[in-house]
Parts: sequence; C-alpha cells; structure tokens
Amino acid sequence: MLDKSIEVEMLTPRRDGSISGRPIWVVVMGGDAYVRSYLGPRGDWYRRARADGGAAIDLDGRTIEVGVQPVNDEDLNRQVSEAYRAKYGASSPESTESMVTPEVTGTTLRLTAAA
Repeated sequence: MLDKSIEVEMLTPRRDGSISGRPIWVVVMGGDAYVRSYLGPRGDWYRRARADGGAAIDLDGRTIEVGVQPVNDEDLNRQVSEAYRAKYGASSPESTESMVTPEVTGTTLRLTAAA
C-alpha cells in the first residue's frame, strides 16, 4: 500500500493532546518504508516522532501506529534519495530535489512496527 501512496498523513500528538496531521511523502525499498521531513530537523512532526520514538500514519482512512528509526547509513540514504527521485521526480521535480538535500536527508526515518 505505501509503495503506491503518493502522500500519507503523519499524525503526531501536540503538547495540548490534540493530534497534528501533515501530508508527507513515503518511499518503499526492500519492504521497508522511509520518510523525511521537508523542513529538515525543524519540522514539528519530525521532532515529535523522534522524541516519542513513533507516530501514526493515516493510510486510506486507517490509522496505523508506527515506530521510527533514524537512518544514519550514507549508502542507504543515497538509495532512499534515488527512490524519492524515481517516485516523485517526474511529477514534482523541484520539490523532489528539496527532499534530497543534505539537511533533509539527515532526517530520514525508517517506519517500523509500533513498539
């Protein structure tokens, strides 16, 4: 499902307990899903997901709890960048190039089963 999805809604809790939703891009490689923060490390959803070790995604109206694991492997990050270019490059070339800058690639997260 995630490999076919153009955007998913990343759901993270705010301090007041309400839920914040942000549309994000997702790529799938080798059965693993990866996401990045368009705003780099200052993205609210990214900071909350890192602090909590997880979040939820809305996929076609279903809420799925996920864990997040930072990706610090340069080779894997390069592959994720190529997956972003392959999936989104033709339809959104400028936004895609924003998603493969050093600041943004530093926010790559692997989505895992919720702990």
